[in-house]
Amino acid sequence: MSAGKNTKFYQALRCKEEVSQTNSSDQTIDLELIGEEPFLIRVDDKPYSVVMRTPGEEIFHAAGFCLGEGIADAPDDFKTIGYDKDLDPNIIDIWLKPERSKKIPHLLERRGFVSQTSCGICGKEMMKELNQILTPAENGFQVEINHVFDCIGKLSKNQKYYQRTRGSHAAIIFDDQLQAISFSEDVGRHNALDKAIGKIFMDGTLSCARILVLSSRISYELVQKAARAHLPMMISNSRPTALAAEMGQALNMTLAFPAEENELIIVCGEKRIKRR
Repeated sequence: MSAGKNTKFYQALRCKEEVSQTNSSDQTIDLELIGEEPFLIRVDDKPYSVVMRTPGEEIFHAAGFCLGEGIADAPDDFKTIGYDKDLDPNIIDIWLKPERSKKIPHLLERRGFVSQTSCGICGKEMMKELNQILTPAENGFQVEINHVFDCIGKLSKNQKYYQRTRGSHAAIIFDDQLQAISFSEDVGRHNALDKAIGKIFMDGTLSCARILVLSSRISYELVQKAARAHLPMMISNSRPTALAAEMGQALNMTLAFPAEENELIIVCGEKRIKRR
């Protein structure tokens, strides 16, 4: 991570939609991506939840999380709150006052998904665990850069809630002939992708899926979902997180997003996008 910024730099390609047959306008750039790491919150010495976040302000993050979950009603409900004994910045230990714990046994039993390893919890270990259940994308599929922009344009054309509410996310999936085979819109970006994948999963056409276009940024969870669906290419409206880029590269996937007009930034997997 960059000092004090919680970002990472990755080399990427800036490409123009219209490229002459003789001269390439591809330009290698240093792309700054926001950091994303898992964060474990332990309550009364038991793992409660793992969330993905940009590192920093962990104590405030945990306190706000506890307020939102109903674990705490006031700061006085905490006996102590701080980093774990080994000063792992990705783990916060919360001890509630006994009288508070007695009031919320039902909440303390309702714990979120937690994946722990012998060395605590870190992005590297999480990547290792995920890679055991994910397979790298196959090579062979390619698409012209101008067709990528066509696919991007079709996302907004299919959205009906966003124009009216400005509060929805969407996902659209194309097959190898660049025909839209699934679309979904939802208030949550994860939900939109789950629904879009679920449609073609249930109707038996998932094996035809090649390109995913998202209205949101690409986070590691979305890369994981796309990899499980064997989608080789993800296009988003904004930059992926640093962990998503690392994961996409490890899984031989193509991650890209539009920049200036008619420009595409390819974070990884540039061989799938033909530019000349």
